[in-house]
Amino acid sequence: MCLAIPAKIIKIIGEKAEVDIGGVIRETSIALVKNVKEGDYVLIHTGYAIAKISKEEAEELLNIWKEIS
Repeated sequence: MCLAIPAKIIKIIGEKAEVDIGGVIRETSIALVKNVKEGDYVLIHTGYAIAKISKEEAEELLNIWKEIS
């Protein structure tokens, strides 16, 4: 099963970004998602941001993750 994880963009460096995934900082590609900026939320799948989401959607998904883990 493949899952996408919500993350907050901390820093953008070209087509890469540092993102916060529940307190863990990772690097991901943002080449597939246009018009994102620092502070935005995205869904991450296999090292790539695949969609921009709202803060509310990200918080709801993180709460679901906490409930099932």
